[in-house]
Amino acid sequence: MSLNQNAIPTKEMTRTEWLQARSKGIGGSDAGIILGLNKYRTKFELWLEKTGQVEPVELDNEAIYWGNEMEDVVAKEFEKRTEKKVRRVNYMFSHPEHHFIKANLDRVVVGESALLECKTASAFLAKEWEGEEVPDTYLVQVQHYLGVTGKEVAYIAVLVGGNKFIWKEIKRDEELISIIFEAEKHFWEFHVLGGNAPELDGSSAAEQYLKERYERAERFKQIILPSDAKTLLQQYQQVKDNEKLVLDAKREIENKLKSSLEDAEAGSTDGFIVSWKNHVQNRVDTALLKEKFPDVYKQVLKELNIRKFTVKEIDN
Repeated sequence: MSLNQNAIPTKEMTRTEWLQARSKGIGGSDAGIILGLNKYRTKFELWLEKTGQVEPVELDNEAIYWGNEMEDVVAKEFEKRTEKKVRRVNYMFSHPEHHFIKANLDRVVVGESALLECKTASAFLAKEWEGEEVPDTYLVQVQHYLGVTGKEVAYIAVLVGGNKFIWKEIKRDEELISIIFEAEKHFWEFHVLGGNAPELDGSSAAEQYLKERYERAERFKQIILPSDAKTLLQQYQQVKDNEKLVLDAKREIENKLKSSLEDAEAGSTDGFIVSWKNHVQNRVDTALLKEKFPDVYKQVLKELNIRKFTVKEIDN
């Protein structure tokens, strides 16, 4: 594979250095987030990371660790099953025109205009890989790589549940690549370089962002809310009502399952394990502490300044 002038060697990089380099552009795994396909991260969280407001983080260090450890195993099994030869490429590539669009490839296929993406997946996600299916977030990831590198084909190999190996071929899709790159260009130019936050979402990152930006309320200050606030408040009330119904339904199901368990600490059925175990917790009884040791209680009191959010209907 010929290297373009913007290829960055990664072989000597630490994981932290690699994450920092990756944060300076849009990588393949960012594509699914930007297109709203990722179930675990949002555009707002990605924006905070790309604008340097939070350190680059990984969702599940244990899963990332084993994914990296198993990458070589998956690649070698792909070679065995297909009789193709693959090799590692220790470079971070950039799109020839849009240098902020990056690609970190797992492997390239020798003798073909092709790349290999290696994955591991939980057994609970097996249905996502049935038949010709490839999870949407991985499909756009490999099309992103094809778009950056100019290659014609991507192979994706996955070890599901530690004991089922699957590999699939994904052909280059120019229309999809164009959609991906347009979305990435807008995200980078408008949101990251332009400093315009994506629409706020329900992520903890968005909540923390608002908490830090507007830590203290100005006493006695009241405003007229924007015109779309009433719609939001109606949606809020509906969600709260639905939340109660969902929680009640959840508790009802839990109670029925607990009734089935009786005094057993666990039970199983096809595809599920249910447990209802005893746990011992040690907590400070604040009422007793205040009664018996009032001086100590005063010493350990900590004042917290918080902004409490409430919604109350009023008569017009």
